Amino acid sequence: MTTVAFHTLGCKVNHYETEGIWQKFKAEGYERVEFDRQSDVYVINTCTVTNTGDKKSRQVIRRAIRKNPEAVVCVTGCYAQTSPGEVMEIPGVDVVVGTQNRGKMIEYIEEHKKDRLPINGVSNIMKNRVFEEMDVPAFTDRTRASLKIQEGCNNFCTFCIIPWSRGLLRSREPVHVLTQAQQLVDAGYKEIVLTGIHTAGYGEDLKDYNFAHLLRELETKVNGLKRIRISSIEASQITDEVIEVLNQSEKIVRHLHIPLQSGSKSVLERMRRKYSPEFYKEKVDKIKLALPRLAITSDVIVGFPGETDEEFMETYNFIREIGYSELHVFPFSKRTGTPAARMQDQVDVNLKNDRVHKLIELSDQQAKEYASSFEGEVLEVIPEEHSNDDENLLIGYTDNYLKVKFQGSEDLIGKIVRVKITLAGYPYNEGQFVRIMDEDNTNNRIELLS
Repeated sequence: MTTVAFHTLGCKVNHYETEGIWQKFKAEGYERVEFDRQSDVYVINTCTVTNTGDKKSRQVIRRAIRKNPEAVVCVTGCYAQTSPGEVMEIPGVDVVVGTQNRGKMIEYIEEHKKDRLPINGVSNIMKNRVFEEMDVPAFTDRTRASLKIQEGCNNFCTFCIIPWSRGLLRSREPVHVLTQAQQLVDAGYKEIVLTGIHTAGYGEDLKDYNFAHLLRELETKVNGLKRIRISSIEASQITDEVIEVLNQSEKIVRHLHIPLQSGSKSVLERMRRKYSPEFYKEKVDKIKLALPRLAITSDVIVGFPGETDEEFMETYNFIREIGYSELHVFPFSKRTGTPAARMQDQVDVNLKNDRVHKLIELSDQQAKEYASSFEGEVLEVIPEEHSNDDENLLIGYTDNYLKVKFQGSEDLIGKIVRVKITLAGYPYNEGQFVRIMDEDNTNNRIELLS
């Protein structure tokens, strides 16, 4: 039997797509093996969000070539899309496919086996207007299921290369989203994470159908779905209609990831973001009314070109005002090919790191404050894995994205259980198992995999 091994770099979308690519290999009779083992075919799904992403991608490609010089090495993903020539120049790379036409990958591999010539299957992503369907009825390694609903982004922020690696926004047909969601629930998943490159931009290219419509249909038409999580939503996408859906929903969780990037109006303008701090705060205030005690997580870029001490403090104070449950803080990193990489007034690396540490401290403090407000309460948790430190401890997330460790047995993984938060903290909260929520539903994740 022919073997295939995968390595995925980068974001949730890449991980989702690797599962979709694996389904295609599985249908052709391939056997999946771990990446560090000898394999007949290696597929590396690359990232290009930063220059470091490119570098890591090249390192992993070379690792596969060293592992088995006779194997067919196929490179896909964002780095392959933006720099196919660079990838083809690595001795030992046989097939390059970008972020579209993944369905042709096996065909290219077979073709390469016959004539041993390298194949560049990358085409112009900017001409693509159709969402590429990839079936993912189950996931190899996780309890929460991702569901990709859209592709591409029309924003062209000055720091970001992604529109060039993913193309313009395209939405998945609603009927395909709902069918895939039902498949995942039937496979035993209780929670679905809606994901994409610009997730809540879903529907902007569809006629008379938008993100709010999709949320409503997922809630009403997918039998057995318990939780809907939105991986990310821009402030500009939080329409009154979306807020109304959040307010009425019994399945959308009390957690939203709303990227901020900066709390300074002038920095946001240089980033070419589509909102002001005032607009962002107004949306957050409205959403908090719809979902009381909502957990809001966010991304912040520190040390964007020209960021002064005053602008940094505007961001710092704005974050304090909003009160996040967790922040992902990134020092600005020059991405070759973006306008921000060519900007004057690049911020000194030490100053950047100093600002990053200040924001991480603030984030930790806010995370602890948010978690402590739930101490003593009983919350619903889906355990996902065992703790590395203690086999008897399970780790999972509450609907509002608190990470909880508690004592429990293997058979609880993937189920919804009620857990009392006994000691709030960050990154982990300690909890005590109370009871299982859905004992009547035996079609759970463990049985699916056994």
